[in-house]
Amino acid sequence: MSNAIKETHFKFPGQQGFYKGKVRDVYMFDKELVVIASDRISAFDVVLPKPIPYKGQVLNQIAAKFLAATSDIVPNWVTSTPDPNVTIGVRCEPFKVEMVIRGYMSGHAAREHKAGKRVICGVAMPEHMRENDPFPEPIITPTTKADEGHDEDISREEILKQGIVSEADYVQLEKYTRALFQRGQEMANEMGLILVDTKYEFGKVGDKIFLIDEIHTPDSSRYFYADGYEENQAKGIAQKQLSKEFVRQWLISNGFQGKEGQSVPEMTDEIVESISDRYIELFEKITGEKFQKANTTEIESRIEKAILKHLG
Repeated sequence: MSNAIKETHFKFPGQQGFYKGKVRDVYMFDKELVVIASDRISAFDVVLPKPIPYKGQVLNQIAAKFLAATSDIVPNWVTSTPDPNVTIGVRCEPFKVEMVIRGYMSGHAAREHKAGKRVICGVAMPEHMRENDPFPEPIITPTTKADEGHDEDISREEILKQGIVSEADYVQLEKYTRALFQRGQEMANEMGLILVDTKYEFGKVGDKIFLIDEIHTPDSSRYFYADGYEENQAKGIAQKQLSKEFVRQWLISNGFQGKEGQSVPEMTDEIVESISDRYIELFEKITGEKFQKANTTEIESRIEKAILKHLG
């Protein structure tokens, strides 16, 4: 297998802090963030034991493409992508919520509906919907942004009541979320895909709101193939997905859902390689571009040099 980035431990001149997320290593400077997309993979809010070669490059380059393609809707944090695994941008104060938007009854919403719930995050779900049916119009189902552990569902009313986000800002976040999702759906349709659901994160510098983090990647979004969608729904069979769901399904079939007392199944080289191949396939299907594998012989040295050159 190729080299893969499990974690980084750089010390850069002028660095003020470091944060290790589930997938990203974030180096903080006075007004900038240097974000390295590692090859770590998480599912059910658990980081799995082995990194997936090229996964970080896939996510970083998909996000860069979609951030550039939506910069007319909302300013985003990116100022530079000096390496296939690295994005550098404006250091914002993040809002403590993730804006999840769902066009279809899938994933978490479908599980809640199946369990008999008809309200999610304060939003009513129609009674007679089947899994993967489209909602009459997309619904926003925000979650709290947890530093550790699970993000939790929260309603718009609760966000405002707790003062997590001001009403003026929240109204703007909702507008941005709907406009971004519409653009994402249009771009997906051009590739023969359906953007089912996704999440957006935002931050602020002064009074200005920025779109931050990644967007429209297979880690943050769910896609269906448009071809066969109607037929599959009519027959009541599962949709062909383009998302990280295949990793979750592999874990579930091996008895793991992130619950207490459960162990992550063994990740053989074959499993790791198959996940890597699927991520590359995702890249090519979502972007319509051929994936160019970056040189991974001295991957950490390559990344460090690119960042130092940027920092000048």
